[in-house]
Amino acid sequence: MNTLLFIYNPTAGKGQVSEGLSPILDVFTKAGWLVTTYPTQGPGDAARAARELGPRFDRVVCAGGDGTLSETVTGLMALDDPPLLGYIPFGSTNDCATTLDLPKVPVQAAAIAAGEGVPRPSDIGKLNGQPFVYVAAFGAFTQVSYDTPQNLKNTFGHLAYIMEGIASLPTITPYHLKVEYDGHVLEDDFYFGMVSNAFSIGGIRLPKTEHVVLDDGLFEVDLIKKPVSIADVANGFQTLLDQGPMSAGARVHFQASHLIFSCDKPIPWTIDGEYGGNLPVNEVFNCSKALTIIRGS
Repeated sequence: MNTLLFIYNPTAGKGQVSEGLSPILDVFTKAGWLVTTYPTQGPGDAARAARELGPRFDRVVCAGGDGTLSETVTGLMALDDPPLLGYIPFGSTNDCATTLDLPKVPVQAAAIAAGEGVPRPSDIGKLNGQPFVYVAAFGAFTQVSYDTPQNLKNTFGHLAYIMEGIASLPTITPYHLKVEYDGHVLEDDFYFGMVSNAFSIGGIRLPKTEHVVLDDGLFEVDLIKKPVSIADVANGFQTLLDQGPMSAGARVHFQASHLIFSCDKPIPWTIDGEYGGNLPVNEVFNCSKALTIIRGS
């Protein structure tokens, strides 16, 4: 009998993982899996469990928010021969579920993870050696995701991020950056930047994502230039979301596999919605087809 390690975050999604545990395990068992369950005990525990326990199993499935998936990926990336990875979304925004074409109904996602889905190679990013699944970002609003209290996320969901984002507007500060990427260099003042491999960011499905390929070894890179007023902030983000014509050159967009961001002061980053460090020089690298992740289609 094939073995499956089920790592779940008991606090994600208003605690719904624990409440729905029995039906999920029933799906796994009916699909022929011998299941070992592991409830995470705190931050970083999913990574530790995946790293230490993962080699003993044929498949690893994690349940929780995007942060739980990111932690599990971090653990598996430390292995020489990582097992297949499945994901059951239970978080507040579930950007990864959208990108992986996974249903929000847990038993349906469990069936995909158990065998109905399609295992496909996936690129994994690294920021200063730290893995991320779908986005690394800096600047305006990026601190919102990891500063928003868990109880606020559980109560208000995506609205909680919006509330915290509005509160953060007075603190927006641009960074003067030198960005080196795949043999090119640009330098300017930017108040927001993200390196992504996703169809959805912050709970918002991005338009015109036909150029996003999850296993092509390339990131989508978006940089928004320094605003003059709060109105410019709104216009910059609207340009980013519309992905249409640039507004007075506000948005810089390109694809790259390897980037170095240099600044004269530390830049706080967020990776997959969690704090990702604070350094003046930051390297982002695409690990092409590093893991095989089960998708809905």
